[in-house]
Amino acid sequence: MREAPAADTGWRASPDIWLEAAYGALLEGGVEGVRIQSLAERLKISRTSFYWFFKDRAAILEALVARWRETNTGHLVGQTERYAETIVEAMLNVFDCWLQPALFDPQFEFAIRSWALQSPPILHEVREADRLRLEALDRMFQRFGFDPGEADVRARTTYLVQIGYISMQTAEDLAVRLERIPNYVRIFTGHAPGERDMERFLSRHRAST
Repeated sequence: MREAPAADTGWRASPDIWLEAAYGALLEGGVEGVRIQSLAERLKISRTSFYWFFKDRAAILEALVARWRETNTGHLVGQTERYAETIVEAMLNVFDCWLQPALFDPQFEFAIRSWALQSPPILHEVREADRLRLEALDRMFQRFGFDPGEADVRARTTYLVQIGYISMQTAEDLAVRLERIPNYVRIFTGHAPGERDMERFLSRHRAST
């Protein structure tokens, strides 16, 4: 990738600005909305700026997929590996993803999965992400003593419920969702969270309510 001279930065924008515009277009109109001319109009700059940072439309689409992979899959896997003393605490670490879009972006997830319905290569990306995420959850359960068969089913239950929320575009008031979390944790792990578990968890999210 070539570096733009400092004097031209305002005119050419930056790769991150182009990528952010592409992200917004994908969420609003699907992959067909991610067009070089429409992105240039969105940014109010010349389309020639685009080619300073990306070879073609395929390159910025690849960058979008990489961003999704790093954000949603990378963070979810990371949350399963965070330190936890119990499976309840580990599960609440994972639940941070469902309440913090910076960790797991549900709109981005929906847009990528919608794109996958018309693109075999993106479908392959989605299936690979599903595999990596499920394996990470499976390892988390096994780390706390669950046998492989039970860990597999609990991992699938945990993950597929959340993907169902996203795929169905379920609208749920945050306060209601927080109220349901203790029962979700008990069902997914077989253990009810204690008051201290929930207090620590809610303290991380209370500012959002």
